[in-house]
Amino acid sequence: MFKLTSLNLNGIRSAARKGVEAWLEKAKPDCICVQELKAQAPDIEGNFDTLSGLNGYFHYAQKKGYSGVGIYTHHTPSDVVVGFDGGEFDDEGRYVELRFDTPQRKLSLISSYFPSGSSGPERQEAKYRFLDALYPHLSQLKTQREFIVCGDVNIAHQQIDLKNWRSNQKNSGFLPEERAWMTQFLNEAGMVDVYRQLHPDTTDTCYTWWSNRGQAYTNNVGWRLDYHLATPALAAKARHAEIYKDEKFSDHAPISIGYEGLL
Repeated sequence: MFKLTSLNLNGIRSAARKGVEAWLEKAKPDCICVQELKAQAPDIEGNFDTLSGLNGYFHYAQKKGYSGVGIYTHHTPSDVVVGFDGGEFDDEGRYVELRFDTPQRKLSLISSYFPSGSSGPERQEAKYRFLDALYPHLSQLKTQREFIVCGDVNIAHQQIDLKNWRSNQKNSGFLPEERAWMTQFLNEAGMVDVYRQLHPDTTDTCYTWWSNRGQAYTNNVGWRLDYHLATPALAAKARHAEIYKDEKFSDHAPISIGYEGLL
């Protein structure tokens, strides 16, 4: 069984202080995709090149203390692809892809951090530009290889994916346009929301993010924002999913899915 984990760290240094590496020693994922490093190469090198024996590969934002994604893995990739659009969002450090190719198959694991639009209209428009750029990129990639996108998607797709859906219908993360993008990505591009494949009806136990305001975490007023989005052949290998909430390393919880015979 190949254990693949995704976690928005909300800052790798902060998550380290809160015990994420000790948890990784116990959880033993084969690979962890991380988002929101909030760090640059000098911060990582010599400190977080590896975590719990896993080797890291990164895409840093140009802006210090902002965004950034990485993948830590036991397996040596045949290629590393950093960025996808060659412009605005590559500058923000939002996409890293590890390729594991053999004569028999072409397979990629991707860590991606979708923009949040919650800070205002300008960032919401940036989020839409990101979605508009990522969709054709991944659609094209799907014609060439099997892959799993792990990441903080910043979209709750369905009403069962957040606690207070009625009051959030005009808020970023649950806007009709965002939800329509996810529906199109799953239905027309032919991708699979792996957690929902395994757990089609869960509600309160599916959340992976809680606001730091009020008592959202204590009261489990959460959102499901973190996903494994897989091509159908890889999604078919998924056997079980776990969202870990016993400790809090971030405002997000790690989501792990076990895939049979992935690598």
